[in-house]
Amino acid sequence: MNNNKPRYYLLWSALFLLLTNTGNVVAQQLAGAGQSIRNFADNCAVCHGENLEGSPLGVALLGDLRHGDSFDEIVNSISNGFAEAGMPAWGDLFTRADIRNLALYITETRSNVNYDDFNYDTPLEIPTSIVSSELHNFRFETVVADLDAQPFSIAPLPDGRILLTEKKFGVRVIDPDGEKSAYLLDTPKAYADTYKISVDQEWGIGWLFDIKPHPNYQDNGWIYLYFADRCADCNELSRASEQDVSMNKLVRARISDGRWVDQETIWEAPLEFYTAFTDVAAGGRLTFDDRGHLYLSVGAKGGSTFNGIQDLSTPYGKVHRIYDDGSIPTDNPFYGQEDIFPSIYTYGHRSPQGLEFNFFNGELYGTEHGPRGGDEVNHLIPGRNYGWPLTSLGMDYDGTPVEYGRELGIAFELADIEQPVVDLTPSPAVSSFVIMDSEQFPQWRGHFLVGSLKARSLFRFEIDADGLSHRETLLEGFARIRDIEIGYNDDVYLLLEHNAGSQILRMVPVN
Repeated sequence: MNNNKPRYYLLWSALFLLLTNTGNVVAQQLAGAGQSIRNFADNCAVCHGENLEGSPLGVALLGDLRHGDSFDEIVNSISNGFAEAGMPAWGDLFTRADIRNLALYITETRSNVNYDDFNYDTPLEIPTSIVSSELHNFRFETVVADLDAQPFSIAPLPDGRILLTEKKFGVRVIDPDGEKSAYLLDTPKAYADTYKISVDQEWGIGWLFDIKPHPNYQDNGWIYLYFADRCADCNELSRASEQDVSMNKLVRARISDGRWVDQETIWEAPLEFYTAFTDVAAGGRLTFDDRGHLYLSVGAKGGSTFNGIQDLSTPYGKVHRIYDDGSIPTDNPFYGQEDIFPSIYTYGHRSPQGLEFNFFNGELYGTEHGPRGGDEVNHLIPGRNYGWPLTSLGMDYDGTPVEYGRELGIAFELADIEQPVVDLTPSPAVSSFVIMDSEQFPQWRGHFLVGSLKARSLFRFEIDADGLSHRETLLEGFARIRDIEIGYNDDVYLLLEHNAGSQILRMVPVN
């Protein structure tokens, strides 16, 4: 563990923003993919075709593959070859990194993963016919359309209304008939000043994140709102860089006559941890368990994608656990230890995207983005390290293995890193998920319904004590799915984001 004090992170944040910012990440991302394309063209295309379509010398790499189409199976095929079919073993000629990059290129091409397109403008075509799947058939109904292009969260209420956060603007209430309210008054401020770096992904600070009603909302009326608290001239970094800074903050309040009232602060970090790093890296999800605990995710807000994540004296790259009133449980894994954030529950997280408590078995789960490959579904066990930036099942954007531990001077054993329950390589940009408990879809009970952003797909995972037992892609190339929620009446809702207008859909079972 690296125990440098907060000043280190402030200075690094300023240096990172001044010298590299997010443009360097994008450049590495495109460079790594480009190197994979060149390696394939130079060594593989003569047999398998420039577009994986095959040739007289070799089979096509599209469709079903005889020896398996998972990332690991393709790595093994490249490494070991098939002498009887005339394919050489490349394991002695290429480095392991080269082979993994080739396998990434093949799986990315097969999955239509394009690193310079986030699919905000790809035509949004909602299926109008029945969607067939293994256990349930379903169709979609539109609850509301023409929402802002950058929503983040929905929260169904007992009376059929839905709370919605539009991260750059505010909180709306959607009536059961689809009417959307004006933004609630007196909520924490949201900021719409954003910028782009060579891609269509917006970056900024001061956004709204998750919104959740208290489990006893019908009795106490509490609504929890997670957001990036933004300030100017409020810490050393903001004064030195003359930039605004932000950091995750959690409040709760009640809604009365279109206003946000009775607000209380539930969780916040000291001002020295506020940075100018984009809120894209902030995480921002909430979930409650059945024992009065509230969990919140904080992503890589430390000024880079790896800064402070392995340091237990910072809030970055962690899942935190508190009580619903903001107090700290004394049975938290690091409670009472000096120079450690007492709310830390797990650490080593890169970019948390979903967070859910499994009421069937009492376990906590989360989803997060890897770099190029390595998206994950994780079983979150108290005190455990989830590896970033020491290791990843994906590759870094520049095509090299993830091993920042060497730069950070952190020694570790792989056995001490908690491995994902589901590895999603290539990266679909996994997003929010829900653990199904809807009487409308009884055969999905206990299954994970998982969305994705860039790949615009909806997955169903069956996860048991031994890990992933079955997976099904329910929809592919559908829409950027930002959130999935179950209503009090067992309706299942999807929040879709798109530049032409985001939407909330309802999944309706058929037969």
